[in-house]
Amino acid sequence: MAIQGNDHLLTTTKEGVLYLTLNRPDSLNAFSPDMMTGLKEALTEARHDETVRTIVISGSGRAFSAGGDVKTMGKQPPLDVYDHIGELNELILSIKNLDKPIIAAVHGFAAGAGFNLALACDMILASEETNFILSFSKVGLISDGGGHYFLPKIIGPYRTKELLFSAEPIAAEKAYELGIVNHLYPLDELQENVHDFAVKMASGPVTAYGFMKSLVDQSLNLDLETILEQERITQASVISTDDHEEGVQAFKEKREPNFRT
Repeated sequence: MAIQGNDHLLTTTKEGVLYLTLNRPDSLNAFSPDMMTGLKEALTEARHDETVRTIVISGSGRAFSAGGDVKTMGKQPPLDVYDHIGELNELILSIKNLDKPIIAAVHGFAAGAGFNLALACDMILASEETNFILSFSKVGLISDGGGHYFLPKIIGPYRTKELLFSAEPIAAEKAYELGIVNHLYPLDELQENVHDFAVKMASGPVTAYGFMKSLVDQSLNLDLETILEQERITQASVISTDDHEEGVQAFKEKREPNFRT
């Protein structure tokens, strides 16, 4: 996979998994224009690369991401902030609209828009010492990067408002209990477990996963009747895929399926 990388984003592919590593460890992987551009370009290429079946987003150094760069806070005019958040919005939509599983592998902490970047992914796997923080209110700002959209759908509006207003950190165990995190691992076992999990996803029926992702996300805003009809239309399409044929054959032969699409 020929991705034009940059110093702020590391990319590697292994066993059908594309690893995208935020790489500004000295700034706790705070977002930069190069990082966001690199992520968007990598996700666009991954959409069209059949060898990429699952994506993992992680952070280098001590944390997943601090979100916005504190060095620029209070120094940007409103128009620059508007443009910057527009770039962030495009990145969030790139994650949500990509029809392949995307896993956030989080350690240290995920703060602000870094937390929201993780929430935009399909699943979050985290180390046991991780803290999740929406600290916008401490500097008199609101959440950006989709925080007002993602969190209420996971933990409800009342808990979301409390977290946004208080800016208190959420420990990994609490995040797991709230349904924010899928799995927790000791820090020194996180990378291995994320890889095993991602490879398992990559060996599955990725075409079907893409439809599942879309339908689940749509269900948050559509009524039951609409989702039922979307399931009906989608199933009539998926049933003709090679993966379905392989799955049925593998079931009959009592073996693991070898999905390819």
